[in-house]
Amino acid sequence: MSFESVRRLFQLGHYKPAARLTIVALLCVASDVAAHGGPEQDIEEIVVTGRWTDLAGIAISASEGIVGQEELDIRPKLRTGEVLEVVPGLIITQHSGTGKGNQMFLRGFNLDHGTDFSTSIDGMPINLPSHGHGQGYTDLNFLIPELIESLEFRKGPYHAAVGDFSSTGSAHLSTFRALPESMLRIGIGQDGHRQVLVADSMDVGKGNVLYAAQGHTYDGPWVDISEDLQRVNGVLRYSQQSDVGNQWDIMLMGYDASWNSPDQIAQRAIDNGLVDRLGSLDPTIGGATSRYSLSGSLLRKFAGGRQLHAHAYVIDYDLDLFSNFTYFLDDPVNGDQFEQVDRRVVSGGDLSYLWSGSSRFETTYTVGMSLRHDDIAEVGLFRTREQQRLSTVRSDAVRESSVGLYAQAETRWNDRWRTRFGLRADFYDFSVRSNLPANSGDTNDTIVAPKLSLIYALDSESELYLSTGRGFHSNDARGTTIRVDPNTLSPVEQVDPLVASTGAELGFRTFRNDTLNLSASLWYLELDSELLFVGDAGITEPSRPSRRYGIELPVYYRIGNWVLDVELALTKSRYVGDDPSGDQIPGSIERVIAAGVAMQYPSGVYGSLRARHFGDRPLVEDGSARSEASTVLSLLMGYRRESLDFRVEVLNLLDAEDQDIAYFYASRLAGEPAGGVEDVHLHPMEPRTVRASFTWNF
Repeated sequence: MSFESVRRLFQLGHYKPAARLTIVALLCVASDVAAHGGPEQDIEEIVVTGRWTDLAGIAISASEGIVGQEELDIRPKLRTGEVLEVVPGLIITQHSGTGKGNQMFLRGFNLDHGTDFSTSIDGMPINLPSHGHGQGYTDLNFLIPELIESLEFRKGPYHAAVGDFSSTGSAHLSTFRALPESMLRIGIGQDGHRQVLVADSMDVGKGNVLYAAQGHTYDGPWVDISEDLQRVNGVLRYSQQSDVGNQWDIMLMGYDASWNSPDQIAQRAIDNGLVDRLGSLDPTIGGATSRYSLSGSLLRKFAGGRQLHAHAYVIDYDLDLFSNFTYFLDDPVNGDQFEQVDRRVVSGGDLSYLWSGSSRFETTYTVGMSLRHDDIAEVGLFRTREQQRLSTVRSDAVRESSVGLYAQAETRWNDRWRTRFGLRADFYDFSVRSNLPANSGDTNDTIVAPKLSLIYALDSESELYLSTGRGFHSNDARGTTIRVDPNTLSPVEQVDPLVASTGAELGFRTFRNDTLNLSASLWYLELDSELLFVGDAGITEPSRPSRRYGIELPVYYRIGNWVLDVELALTKSRYVGDDPSGDQIPGSIERVIAAGVAMQYPSGVYGSLRARHFGDRPLVEDGSARSEASTVLSLLMGYRRESLDFRVEVLNLLDAEDQDIAYFYASRLAGEPAGGVEDVHLHPMEPRTVRASFTWNF
């Protein structure tokens, strides 16, 4: 992290007045409440035990859940982002280098890097709007998985507390304030995998200090490049908690990485012997990124069950990403390599207040507010050759601000019936200053989203759910003010700033004797038509209205020291309306199956075996080109004795040669016609690799 980054992070005067006001207001309210709050009373707490947390009487849909560190730790993982695969039906893949944000799929959506799935950590949003590579870009590589205490996921647009990017759902990660055990972990594996983690927490004064630092290097299995991943992560946190549950904390997080990229390659290049399946057509692409944040949170409890929650944060973020998807299609001399740049400071926070009503029915009310400001100093797209800039496609400075207000009321009418009604309103303001004056401008938009859930308890362990709601995602600010194509200067149409979705879900959940956790969901989601801003080209393109529906059936069964699970997700996705190009949605996965078995014995032996399958999917609207199905099996085995732990992971146990991801479009190899050749472009699943780690808990 450079000195300038540190200065920007801590110098409040660096930020816009709106951003300064956000931070100061949230911190002032939090400190005032902490100093002058009313008398406390004991509140019944939910004890989080992962999948075995009984959500009867708490959840409003069958598709929400909680996963704890115990399950996250025992699952074999190739990438950090795979922590999200504990969400049933969610798939994490990669089409480029290890340091880049992962590709995500859920409920028939190719989420790209997170456009319709909201992710946050300890009150900080992770999705980045108006991003240089993709709208809602989600990069989880700054996480240290061993520090995650719990992951709470929710599907569908039914929750008033969640706004942008949450049409398919959301995930909130909470990290430890104090570690169960301090640790030193050293990992080594094939393909240059080296990893060291030290994490500790200790009592300091009236609170606790937690610190962690991790270094990771990786070369990858590629035949003609070394990824040369160099990654450093760090966390420093101070927290206090009173006997009655009041708590506050302040946290610093840091992440810095650089890498070379094995990008997606044309199938015909493999078939013709031009390149190995694990090869590259442009060995000079890669990237570098950093993320540094300062955040704080407060939970204050009052008499009568009233609670105040507050979060505030500042994030300093940078990305330089080099890619080449079409090789020599646009520029037969220099090639089609391009650079995407994103440099921003994000500031914001949220407040929520919860209290119980005094009517004869048991009603809990919540009101909340969220504020966010993205001050993007540069978001740019440049033509390059071997990472040297040749020309500018477009370069912009963007300021994007949002305010969200919500209220909800949950009423328990009797021992059987509960309802939750919510209403959310979001206001967005966009300001763009482009290198092409015609594409500069200012705009704003507002959206209102009602939510309703009905819950019926069959007994103390089983519930039925009916939920419906409206959601949305924001569009790239550059698309809201664009007037001309930066490549041709021809007129183009602007995008809608905010695009609505409507969803509904019928579900069932049962939790039996701490041995069976079963849920079933039948869901529906409709997305409005829109124009999309394409970050890889700097222009807009139309997207048709779509409709998706499906079923999800996760089952978890515990017997003795063993846990078995099966997660099934089936989806039907189609464009709405007649169009000669067809009605199939490219990249929409119709079948996802995940299954596993895990065991932990008092003797210290533990392990898990997991399989993940996702079916073939259309790559074009008429279905004439389809990807292959993909199945991977991975194993983790370990032994823990007192303060020592040793484990081995075998990732892609059967050495499958499936596609990790695939697209269909035109590209041009050397010597091919000027118009290029339409073909499948794929990124292969990484071959079998073995990793081992030794952990000392001190």
